[in-house]
Amino acid sequence: MARFTLSDHPHRRYNPLRGDWILVSPHRTKRPWQGQIEKPPQETRPSYDPACYLCPGNARAGGNENPVYTETFVFDNDFAALLPDSPSGQWQGHHLLRAEGEPGLCRVVCFSPDHSLTLAQMTPDQILRVVEVWTEQYREIGSRPEINYVQIFENKGAMMGCSNPHPHGQIWANATVPQEPALEQRNQVAYRQQHGSCLLCDYQALEVGLDERVVCANEHLVAVVPFWATWPFEAMIIPRRHVRDLTELDADERFAVAEILSELTIRYDNLFETSFPYTMGLHQCPTDGQGHPEWHLHWHFYPPLLRSATVRKFMVGYEMLATPQRDLTAESAAERLRELAAVRYDRA
Repeated sequence: MARFTLSDHPHRRYNPLRGDWILVSPHRTKRPWQGQIEKPPQETRPSYDPACYLCPGNARAGGNENPVYTETFVFDNDFAALLPDSPSGQWQGHHLLRAEGEPGLCRVVCFSPDHSLTLAQMTPDQILRVVEVWTEQYREIGSRPEINYVQIFENKGAMMGCSNPHPHGQIWANATVPQEPALEQRNQVAYRQQHGSCLLCDYQALEVGLDERVVCANEHLVAVVPFWATWPFEAMIIPRRHVRDLTELDADERFAVAEILSELTIRYDNLFETSFPYTMGLHQCPTDGQGHPEWHLHWHFYPPLLRSATVRKFMVGYEMLATPQRDLTAESAAERLRELAAVRYDRA
């Protein structure tokens, strides 16, 4: 019998942040691909679109008008999923039928007044202002007594359900800690209790030492394809220093965040020479007034593209009914991203 290797044989990988497993089937990457591969036409957008409800000076879908903003701009979502004046009562029709009111708030963050840009096309100085606004919003919203978690995220591209190409992200703030960060919190607490250290401090140091899944890094942060990645080119950005949330980053670290966001998103775009779709979000310390020494700030990137600008991975069948699965190993994905230039393909 052949000797087991991670690069050749089916195996499971453990995700210590979630406490679950993923099936990896690397032998399947050796099968021929008979599907269609198309290179989409290059998208060009104007710097200002009079029909865009996020551009400066334009009317939004809810009827309000944007100011003529010149840098990152934040406003309350006109069609928010969470409402600050929503009652927080409970309902139970049966012990199997339970519901709870969930007050909160939702905001939109326009990264730039320029309709044509994405993070990959913005300069680190421009992205720095986005990082500063994220920090200000986390501090301000998180200080509210009714808010216990602030989720910052971006859906980029129509493939990820983004309804407007203007560069923007969102902030949803909850009275409760949502499911995904709550799961990570439980596992970070358990790791700290068992090992006496921080899970992500240990993990990023391990990845830097192994240098097998690192995509890019700077003095303050490292971007890796995690060992347990589910999506083909999934990535995490992890600060090297133990910081619980954005407010604990110093000025040099905030600029380093901008630099590594720029570099990672450029590498994404270069992979298939397209504006790479993804969902990106920050996981950081809840704002419930507790110390949370276990928490370590980090970013998740979940991009769906697999073989080309048009061929994506779907979570279907076995993955919906049993266990997430991938063919491309995290090591191969990281190598492909690492080999790409740090200058966007249309500017090289």
